[in-house]
Amino acid sequence: MLRYILKRLLLMIPVLLGISFILFSILNLTPGDPARAMLGEGATEADVQQLREEMGLNDPFFVRYGKYVLGLFQGDFGKSYVSGRLVSEEILTRFPTTIRLAFCGITFAVLVGIPVGIISAVRQYTIIDNVSLIATLILTSMPGFWLGLMLILTFSLKLGWLPTAGSDTWMHMILPTITVSAASLATLIRMTRSTMLEAIRQDYIRTAKSKGAAEGRVIFKHALRNALIPVVTVVGIQFGGLLGGAVITESVFAINGLGYYIVEAVKMKDAPVVIGAVMLIAFVGGLVNLVVDVLYTYIDPRLKAQFAKG
Repeated sequence: MLRYILKRLLLMIPVLLGISFILFSILNLTPGDPARAMLGEGATEADVQQLREEMGLNDPFFVRYGKYVLGLFQGDFGKSYVSGRLVSEEILTRFPTTIRLAFCGITFAVLVGIPVGIISAVRQYTIIDNVSLIATLILTSMPGFWLGLMLILTFSLKLGWLPTAGSDTWMHMILPTITVSAASLATLIRMTRSTMLEAIRQDYIRTAKSKGAAEGRVIFKHALRNALIPVVTVVGIQFGGLLGGAVITESVFAINGLGYYIVEAVKMKDAPVVIGAVMLIAFVGGLVNLVVDVLYTYIDPRLKAQFAKG
């Protein structure tokens, strides 16, 4: 198991380098000049060129990328073009907010989605199953920014129950949590339902029922445990998606997290900030997937034997 974990961690290095190269290329090939954006439209061309020289923007593309990669291996993410502060400091001050939002979102999706999916499977084609199907279709089809705006209009402006923006208290987190978890909630409901339906139709479930086992024991001890592996996989993938999806939610609710910071950095073409932030999100997403793989072994002991053999 330890060798497998180390192997996965090493494989993340070329993935992160690939992400950094793609982002670096996009930010440097798209129109716009960071120096011009920093100095403003009223700055002279001489001032702009002097700032570009100080920032190293006049160097060839691969020279700049090579310097950036060397800095990464030394733990240096560079400095923000806008604030002049270290990118690592800027990111670490905002990343906990994004993690908290993503954690609240995936927790809400798990606590609601898995039980609803189980009930839909056990009570297939009933009114509960039909309502959950309609709800998942609606949640999947709604864009996150539109849902967030509708929640603000309804619960903040019209009813006055919840604050419109920020993340200072638990009440501030209610609307952003619902917004960021909507698509994940729908996915978990449908995935849990389909895997549970497949599990409860297996021969061992019929055998357990024929021996007089209680329905609750059959569902939760036998069927659910065997249906959890695909669900756990989806939870891990969705958590990584929520970290990226927080960009939209944080912008709608004016939450000073990493996603909102990325949006502002893209507007200013602040390449070090964008690359550093996205690479951190990718790294955390890779760690979450690794944790999910390890959890498989506790859900299904047969997989632990395969890891040991490998």
